[in-house]
Amino acid sequence: MLAAMPPSPSTRPHGSEPPIRDRGDACPGALRLHSAADGHLARVRLPAGDLTVRQAEALADAADRLGDGHLSLTSRGNAELRGLPDDCGGRLAALLRDAGLLPSERHERIRNILASPLAGLDRHTPSDVRLWARELDGLLCTSESATALSGRFLFVLDDGRGDVAALGGDVSLVAEPAGTEAPADHGDRSGTGQPARPGGSALLRIGDDPAALRIAGPDAPRAALTAAEAFLSAAEASGSGAWRVRELPAGHGLTARAVAERLRGAGVECVLVAGATDVVGAADVAAAARVAGAGTEAAPSTKAVAEAPAANEASTPTPYADSSAPGIIEGGDGAHALSVLAPLGRLSVAQWRLLVAVAAADGDGVLRLTPWRGIVIPGLSADAAAARLRELAAAGLITEPDSPWHRIGACTGRPGCAKSLTDVRADATAAVTAGSPVPAPVSVSVSVSDPDTCPDPVHLPGKPERGPETEPEPGPKPNPEPGPGPKPQPGLEPGPDNSAPLHHLPVYWSGCERRCGHPHGAWVDVLATADGYQVSVVRPKSPPAPAAPPGAPCLTS
Repeated sequence: MLAAMPPSPSTRPHGSEPPIRDRGDACPGALRLHSAADGHLARVRLPAGDLTVRQAEALADAADRLGDGHLSLTSRGNAELRGLPDDCGGRLAALLRDAGLLPSERHERIRNILASPLAGLDRHTPSDVRLWARELDGLLCTSESATALSGRFLFVLDDGRGDVAALGGDVSLVAEPAGTEAPADHGDRSGTGQPARPGGSALLRIGDDPAALRIAGPDAPRAALTAAEAFLSAAEASGSGAWRVRELPAGHGLTARAVAERLRGAGVECVLVAGATDVVGAADVAAAARVAGAGTEAAPSTKAVAEAPAANEASTPTPYADSSAPGIIEGGDGAHALSVLAPLGRLSVAQWRLLVAVAAADGDGVLRLTPWRGIVIPGLSADAAAARLRELAAAGLITEPDSPWHRIGACTGRPGCAKSLTDVRADATAAVTAGSPVPAPVSVSVSVSDPDTCPDPVHLPGKPERGPETEPEPGPKPNPEPGPGPKPQPGLEPGPDNSAPLHHLPVYWSGCERRCGHPHGAWVDVLATADGYQVSVVRPKSPPAPAAPPGAPCLTS
């Protein structure tokens, strides 16, 4: 496995100006509820997706007593409660506060920290960057300046396998393999009462900048916060009100070199690393491009930033487990972890409580939510893992990679979202049940995914011709009501703009052009229109697409 993945491509449309934000973002939180068609919505930030059994039980109680009896998992590893009544704000806050889920009410919407969900669990595990996540969260919650960050600003912490590094982070930390020389002799700094932290080194990335900064592992959380503060300074200087690094206008963009100056001023040593251009294959989530491998350059002083070239040769890939796939993960110490996915990202309270019971009785007493709308439960024995996986499968969770529900997602749709043209979840369920998870394409298009912006497809000329290989599969047809309804799947073939078969890509159903909660990277876009469903293949190599209207909340991120 390789040390790092390049940043995801810019989502700004070619030739367009970045948006001018004249107000704060509208992202919901645990205290700022969003009014939806099915009641109020609360989004509970869970840094690194971490939950104790007690905290998970509190979320179940909130969904049961105040919400609609379900929990939704988001593409940032957070949890959402829907169907909340008008007068529940105080009761919800008290419940979450008592469980330790609101360590700082002023910071609750900016605790957006995504981390590799299998870090520390599989046989070939790299450094446990999740410890960095905990420290970064603590730093955020005590930072006065950090309260100015938007609810969309994202920190990404990748353990080196490349599973989350390309998920659109504004500030990303990528752990480097053991043996990579840090800028200074920083070992484990943990002291009395402090948990052990990874040593080694990390690459700090800023938005889309292909360059990176190599920093000592123990400095990683502080460096990430310093980079976020540098963004706030750049956003203020630009006068654009930018919410994210990619929105900074020309002349005010934030680069690794500029952040290096801030780190130097904070006493954090770093080495500027030239960028690499390798990218991963669409079907191999575990293969990542390498940036600056095991350098042996001398550590720079805090008064200068050294520059190291990117490595030209990759090390032998390490067979890390696929953190997006369901199943059993075998650890190096004989412990096992369970990884399951929520169908269409939504769980009933009964399913959630079963997961909590497994973690409490057979696991380590913790759960990890993943950006693939899944749950990881670590610490089981081999026998318990096998038995519990069967039990979770019987309860309706996705437990096998070959499940027809694997890689299928959908936005809220009707009746929960008034902007949706149809009940996309019902349509997607009917289509998957009929064996046709992708409707017949109206047109093939290419765009770029982003956690905040929702692409308008760039249509390619012509439509696929129907032939014997594209005839609808036999079986019951999905009910087209309400809304346009799905058409049978024709089986879009690989080609110049679809180099991977569709079954290798996530499929996401959206009820309107906002495409809330859609995947990052390459995916199949199933968009409801007045004339039916339009199917698009979205690839990051393609021109970016227009952003959503300013201020529009992203309701499933």
